[in-house]
Amino acid sequence: MNLQPALRPQPTAAAAIDWQRPWLLPYAACAGLAPLATGCTTADALNASGQAPVRFVAQSSLPEGQAYEQFIFETRSVPTRDNLHDFFNGLCWLTFPQTKKKLNQLQAAQLAVAGVQKVRGPVRDALTLFDENAAFLRAPQPLWDALLARDWRRLFVDLRPLWAEAQLVLFGHALLEKLVQPRKPITAHIYQAQPAMDSIAGLDAWVAADLRAEKLAGKPFVPLPVLGVPGWWPDNENPCFYEDIRVFRPRA
Repeated sequence: MNLQPALRPQPTAAAAIDWQRPWLLPYAACAGLAPLATGCTTADALNASGQAPVRFVAQSSLPEGQAYEQFIFETRSVPTRDNLHDFFNGLCWLTFPQTKKKLNQLQAAQLAVAGVQKVRGPVRDALTLFDENAAFLRAPQPLWDALLARDWRRLFVDLRPLWAEAQLVLFGHALLEKLVQPRKPITAHIYQAQPAMDSIAGLDAWVAADLRAEKLAGKPFVPLPVLGVPGWWPDNENPCFYEDIRVFRPRA
């Protein structure tokens, strides 16, 4: 894949993240390994790349009472705190600029129609879920069939060799944050990708073009416990790993 030039994270983020994890490989060249000088904010680190279609600003820049998504849409500025959650959000803006921009446009369109309400509605719910926890998977049809059926043994054991032909890229920044400390139950919401993922830029362009409010309203996601992916976690070499029904739940 074609990856972004290096950007070093702030010290607290760099100390916690193992950039050699397979799910972080699409971001590793962008994030780098060396910490920035003490005192540099997350926003400053992200802005140093000069690659995002937005500017990262302090959280205090968000006016009280204004919706976060609307502020981004109107100002092209992303309020950013000094924590891992917002750091990964920034990396997603750098790595998937077209997709993040499209999500923000869809969020702003929903706010223009309904305003800020206690209940978000199906489209805003799906947009939030996508932004926080989505992953993109391109896989041979037998893998898709097993995933849709929640047939975990067939998906991960019987069809294990087919995973060599599959491509999985994590997108949601909350998902990436959770995986800083990997736990077996961590689950992504899978969005089916059509093109071969030979570059992040190509995937970004395809997802941005594919995202529509109508499609998202139908919740086009399938759950996938990501540490079950072959090659992503040593323990899953043992087929017994997938017998934990608290994680690998049968389809209701």
